Amino acid sequence: MQAFTLPEFYVPHPARMNPHLEAARAHSMAWAREMGMLDSPSPSGDVVWTEQALAKMDYALLCAHTHPDCDGPSLDLVTDWYVWVFFFDDDFLAQFKYTRDIEGAKAYLDRLELFMTGPGETSPEPGNPAEAGLEDLWARTIPSMSEAWRRRFVTSTHNLMVESLWELDNIDRGRIANPIEYVQMRRRVGGAPWSANLIEYAVGAEVPDGIAATRPMEVLRDTFADAVHLRNDLFSYQREVREEGENSNAVLVFEKFLDLPTQEAADLTNDLLTSRLQQFENTALVEVPALLAERDVSLSEQIAVGLYVKGLQDWQSGGHEWHVRSSRYMNDGAASGGNGLGLVQRVRQQAPPPFAKAGQLPLPEFRMPYPVRTSPHLAAAREYGPGWAREMGMFDDVVWDERRYLGIDLAHCAAMIDADADFERLKLSTDWLTWGTYGDDYFPLVFGAKRDPIAAKLCSDRLSLFMPLDGEPVPKPSNPIERGLADLWDRTAGPLTPRGRAGFRRAVESMTASWVWEVGNQAQNRVPDPVDYVEMRRRTFGSDLTKSLALLELGDVLPPELFQNRVLSELDTAAQDYAAFANDLFSYQKEIEYEGEVHNLVYVVERFLEVDRIEARDIAARLMNARLEQFEQLDGEGLPRMCDDLGLGDDVRAALIGYADHLKDWMAGILEWHRKCVRYTPVELERARTPEPPSFSLVPSGIGMSAWRIGSGAR
Repeated sequence: MQAFTLPEFYVPHPARMNPHLEAARAHSMAWAREMGMLDSPSPSGDVVWTEQALAKMDYALLCAHTHPDCDGPSLDLVTDWYVWVFFFDDDFLAQFKYTRDIEGAKAYLDRLELFMTGPGETSPEPGNPAEAGLEDLWARTIPSMSEAWRRRFVTSTHNLMVESLWELDNIDRGRIANPIEYVQMRRRVGGAPWSANLIEYAVGAEVPDGIAATRPMEVLRDTFADAVHLRNDLFSYQREVREEGENSNAVLVFEKFLDLPTQEAADLTNDLLTSRLQQFENTALVEVPALLAERDVSLSEQIAVGLYVKGLQDWQSGGHEWHVRSSRYMNDGAASGGNGLGLVQRVRQQAPPPFAKAGQLPLPEFRMPYPVRTSPHLAAAREYGPGWAREMGMFDDVVWDERRYLGIDLAHCAAMIDADADFERLKLSTDWLTWGTYGDDYFPLVFGAKRDPIAAKLCSDRLSLFMPLDGEPVPKPSNPIERGLADLWDRTAGPLTPRGRAGFRRAVESMTASWVWEVGNQAQNRVPDPVDYVEMRRRTFGSDLTKSLALLELGDVLPPELFQNRVLSELDTAAQDYAAFANDLFSYQKEIEYEGEVHNLVYVVERFLEVDRIEARDIAARLMNARLEQFEQLDGEGLPRMCDDLGLGDDVRAALIGYADHLKDWMAGILEWHRKCVRYTPVELERARTPEPPSFSLVPSGIGMSAWRIGSGAR
């Protein structure tokens, strides 16, 4: 019996078939035999694949559906890549899943990476089918692609191979990931970003390197990946979970985390799949065209992006069709082409009228194992802070007044998250928190109330002019947010190396761009997709900026590439999520009732799961605790093991310990600040309600500013 009835899938584009299917079938079978993948026993003695098993799985059919327009030789090569990646997955699990030989698995993966050679490098002699296949495919693929594409493909291939250890480790522990960790890690281990790279090869058009790392292109890749993986999890649940005992599956994750019956967990997985596909559509139709126009992308590159987007759409539809037909999956009752319209998710993502009476949200119990430490310079910082804010013009009686600033008590927050700072550094931390909090209030009031994302983006772009990298002249500040940034940049960036200065500016730009994203959602009357919300919440909360301030204190001891490692990346995001979700719980009434906002985890969960605010609150609190538990495990076990695996020196290890300790102070301090400040209390919310529109302009004036379309009203 099937574990659950497959849901109605949202498949917005029809699947098509490549006419070279039969030739690809014959070619891939011969290639797998030549590489030694057929009738090849694993060390346990079990045969990984037989010819009959490979024929039934029919990867040529997958590729003919997912790449319907490429020529015969290209389809052959792409099909060989998929034969290799599925063989690798099955062979790796056959060798190491039951033996729990983590060291052997690491050695297997380390050697396999040697076959992804760069210019002028040579690989060793292949010693098994996975190595032979990768060596052959690398030689046939890389010469026809650019160096930028090769770097992206190396990263995605590395991730899907190396992060298999994460799956193996969870199996060994009997551990099921929390939902946020699962989505993030599934992208690394699941291979869909790797598939997106191969789409560029198949359609004969690369994503221009200058825009490959922008948010719209990253969202296209990530929504594509999430939809591919969630669909696969639904079809593969029976085999992976019920028959093979694996625990890396979204249906299982939702079953355990939300305590749901299997059928409800499957339906929820499909809801998230639909939501990610609709986020893909929104990005492709709204954000990508705006990006191409903004960057003045050439016609040939625009065509390349269009072919890439079409290739991603073809893959989604073709991948669904293959899952319906392949013997590898549970597919009884699955409809070819899909039969869901996705209307429920579209309704959930349309925001109802704003400023609904919400009332104060009863707070859950917060778990915090780390002590709160406070700088001895707190009293001096409190005395200093108002003078700087007043000098920058922030007490405008519209965004803030002095009483409101004093109630927020940002010096207290700075003194807890940077407890070891001297007075000068504490003043700087206080001012950065002041500027970021003022900006976070400024954008919704000035731009969000008027649903004007274009003006918000112009403001964000102009802020970059106040962060010169090489001493370029800056314009005259026109408002408090520009004046404050100009002062802070001058005080912060001067001592930095060029690399440090560029990284710090990116962190500030990431935060201001996320404020534009919020205004854009308000303009579309759109409640964010839950995955997009969590990932963007780290930016809107200023987590990247806080991280960059912490790294400034460490200097150049920690190489930037270290933060791409799974352990450090997850340590970072787990801490960021804990702090941001705490803010969402405290600020629910302020944002929903007083500001007409939709950017709040409790509210996003309410809409997506169609539950009341109390149940949504409990889910948000559970997510906080799950991320904190993950942080503790990574800090106690993952970080030392990573240092050993990478052979890091004592200075780097000490810096990493210091960085992890900073994150502990950060989480504990932010929670304590929320408990003590008056910003979220009903009395202060009533007092701070703005009864009158501003009587002066809060936006820049001068040459080129006639494009600003801001009215003077604010709700």
